[in-house]
Amino acid sequence: MAYPDAKHLAQSFHLTYWVIRQQVEGLTHADSLIQPPVRGNCLNWVLGHILTGRCAVLALLGEPPVLTADQMALYETGSAPITGDDGAVALEALLANLDESQQMIFSALRATPQERLDYLLEDGENGQSSVGEEIASLAWHETYHVGQMELLRQLAGKNDQVI
Repeated sequence: MAYPDAKHLAQSFHLTYWVIRQQVEGLTHADSLIQPPVRGNCLNWVLGHILTGRCAVLALLGEPPVLTADQMALYETGSAPITGDDGAVALEALLANLDESQQMIFSALRATPQERLDYLLEDGENGQSSVGEEIASLAWHETYHVGQMELLRQLAGKNDQVI
């Protein structure tokens, strides 16, 4: 079996999607804007940033993005922290985009032949790598940020353990 294959990539995105949905359960948009007391960013930014990564996955799979270019600019690496409601995408809208991206990624991966995942990109983010390797890298990146969401949930006053 070739790696990364569509089945394992889809499983990775399924697991992180499930954890995200658990971590945001019961949170409001205002909760998503609470800044950590140390260098970092709010849950709204983290979720938007995860979605920019998912837009990159969708592009690699030949699918359209779930965020606009202006929305992606708010959440890209190095963007200004979101410190209030001004300009932030509503949590509910981000979650709708997450749901849409999940379905699109799953469907696209199911329809993508292994040859496409093995295709070498000219200038991948990690040097010369395959489409599948780039998607696997983006899945790892998503996992990193999903881990931050547990602490951001607790900052919103939820004294619980969701996973």
